[in-house]
Amino acid sequence: MNYSAVKEVCNRFGCAFEEDFTLSGRTTMKIGGECDVFTEPNSEECLIALLNVCRENALPHFILGRGSNLLIKRFSGVVIAIGAALGNISVNGNAITAGAGAALSAVCAAALENSLSGMECLYGIPGSVGGALYMNAGAYGGEIKDIVKSARCVDGNGNITELSAEEMKLSYRHSIFSENGFCVLSVTLELEQGDKTAIKAKMDELMQKRRDKQPLEFPSCGSTFKRPEGYFAAALIEECGLKGCTVGGAQVSEKHSGFVINRGGATFEDVMELVGHIKTVVREKKGVELECEMLIVDR
Repeated sequence: MNYSAVKEVCNRFGCAFEEDFTLSGRTTMKIGGECDVFTEPNSEECLIALLNVCRENALPHFILGRGSNLLIKRFSGVVIAIGAALGNISVNGNAITAGAGAALSAVCAAALENSLSGMECLYGIPGSVGGALYMNAGAYGGEIKDIVKSARCVDGNGNITELSAEEMKLSYRHSIFSENGFCVLSVTLELEQGDKTAIKAKMDELMQKRRDKQPLEFPSCGSTFKRPEGYFAAALIEECGLKGCTVGGAQVSEKHSGFVINRGGATFEDVMELVGHIKTVVREKKGVELECEMLIVDR
């Protein structure tokens, strides 16, 4: 494929353009082969121009956030990484508006600084605001759908549009963005005034739970599987005797069976073989079909 038009856009805006870029350093699992072209827009205008040139030239493209919840082998096309340059955060009363590239932890910190409550459950999730909305991220009984008010997006024709929370069709680990191909530019969250000390205490409590129960010391995608209706994936996996099960450098965490971790040198193939084994054993022993929560990319 010819990527000269993409390079021209990157040169015009002065943003990153790299060919045959290795993606492992851009994912929390620390796994990833090459993409044909890696770009990192430095403004909304640059992002929209890149989306338009990919569409006009029929170039496959993939939007990359902070690389959590993602298992990637390679991508034959253009990776558009939305990072800190698109991560401005502003507060207006009880509302916080954050660019898609803003880290959830930074938005939680802004909420705390302004004594705003409602997103404590999201503290510690290693994702971006755009990625969190894309998958309706959540933990400890809360999800981003509980606080989102609206989102500015780029549609498939390069037009900026705004969607309400209702229009996003947010459900368990799902949003309309996985269906319509829109790219999130910014998200507005509606929070409530609270007590700063109490908000911080809750954030610290939940962060300590993560440290105590999750294998944060190893690279992972986060929770490997979605929660099956009526069950907990980690409990099913442990009951099947799979805690600590290993394929190459990939292992079912001995600390939390819901996590497949990279103990060192794990490959895409290691993880996929281990995930397949887990699904087979749980299906045969428990009659439950596990579904991956992480996004798997190999194209």
